[in-house]
Amino acid sequence: MNFLHTLGHAARNLAPIVIVVAVFQMFVLQTVPEGVLSMAIGLVIVVFGVALFLQGLEMGIFPIGKNLSNALARRGSLILLMAFGFTLGFATVIAEPALIAVAEQAEVISEGHIQGFILRLIVALSVGAVVALGILRTVLGHPLHWYILTGYVLVVLVTFFAPEEIVGLAYDSGGVTTNIVTVPLVAALGLGLAASLAGRNPLRDGFGLVALAVMVPMITVQLYGIVVFAGADIDGPAPGAGDDAAMDADTDLPGTDEAHWLRAMGMDLLLMLRDVAPIIGVIVVFQYFVLRKHIPYLPRVIFGFVLVVFGLYAFVVGLKMGLFPIGESMAEQLIANDQFVWVYLFAFAIGFATTMAEPALIAIGQKAEEAAKGSLKGSAIRILVALGVAVGITIGVHRILSGDSIHLYIMAGYVLVIVLTILAPKDIVALAFDLGGVTTSEVTVPLVTALGIGLATHLEGRNVLIDGFGLIAFASIFPIVTVMLYAIVVDLYERWVRKDRRDEA
Repeated sequence: MNFLHTLGHAARNLAPIVIVVAVFQMFVLQTVPEGVLSMAIGLVIVVFGVALFLQGLEMGIFPIGKNLSNALARRGSLILLMAFGFTLGFATVIAEPALIAVAEQAEVISEGHIQGFILRLIVALSVGAVVALGILRTVLGHPLHWYILTGYVLVVLVTFFAPEEIVGLAYDSGGVTTNIVTVPLVAALGLGLAASLAGRNPLRDGFGLVALAVMVPMITVQLYGIVVFAGADIDGPAPGAGDDAAMDADTDLPGTDEAHWLRAMGMDLLLMLRDVAPIIGVIVVFQYFVLRKHIPYLPRVIFGFVLVVFGLYAFVVGLKMGLFPIGESMAEQLIANDQFVWVYLFAFAIGFATTMAEPALIAIGQKAEEAAKGSLKGSAIRILVALGVAVGITIGVHRILSGDSIHLYIMAGYVLVIVLTILAPKDIVALAFDLGGVTTSEVTVPLVTALGIGLATHLEGRNVLIDGFGLIAFASIFPIVTVMLYAIVVDLYERWVRKDRRDEA
């Protein structure tokens, strides 16, 4: 019964995408896309993959992670807490499905110049280091905005020097680090630590780990790109080449050669096991060698990890059959329709609808409402964030259609964020940046990535590597803007009301 609930949860997360795509196909494009049956099967596989993955997390990873966090916090050792934060951040991000999807696409489109596994390794190491730093910040009681302002000034400076080929991918990599695995564990770690320390405010000090986990990979991936593309001549695949390359790099799906398919499936499952192995290693080391305790309900935990591996495999196969083709097909059809207003409307609708159904956002909104003791409403937060994502993806699509430099858009966006961080009430800063990191789900990211790649592939004069990535970055920037603008307006209104009352008195 619990799995059926999880399956329904995964289906509800996918439903907004299906509804938006169906409405545009029936009433705007009035066509049935090629390969619609394969896409539909792929979507079903995605739902089952996500459900298996979530079920495995609930049975194996989440309970162990929470128990370890609580036990290490009771030990009172800062070094142990930081070591656990680093390994937890690294292990969860290296197995993040959305990051796997983006890294695979980046390797294909860059024709091997960007190595997918190295990209994931850099991002995972960055997140591990920054989670450890975030734990230190909470313990020392430092204001988050010191770290945020310093970090994003550095982000903008690195962007100024980074090659165009890496900028969109770097910001997308930061945007997908905090997702289906990372957010619940990292948020629980931050809030639990703030609650256990005297003099800490859960709203001000408990949030912020997710924000830092988004920021640092943007810097490190751009530095990686500076090294990779130094002196390289990368024109990107020719229009239309992305689809063929993606199929060539695809995991071998069922075909006529059954033995070949079974062998390929076995290899892919081993690769998924490799991706999950760091999480297993973290748990074993800290449970047996640090805490010196046995894992309770060990058979249940092992079964949970098996579900995680099979769920990841199904998810990746479903992406390649369903979500990637849908995104690319919609981009091609909307451009062929030669009415770009529908491209903008599709981008806005897909951004708003999918974000409103995002489970990580719902969870963070509820935690924020509890931490703020009712002064913030979870439903209002979701609407603000969904509007931010919708506006962000629309602006990102406009950049691709116009052919403008991503440097200018990204740098202008983060300069605006830095200014708002200075002006906004300090209690809202950590939450605003965390909300920017949980806007895109394991289902939304592949579709949005495919939409950007599809637009860049089918527009004349666009470089797929330079112009195809970046939509996820815009989806992460603008929710921060909308939430902080809302907080500034509310703060000014409350000051105005208090001033009027004093004048009347």
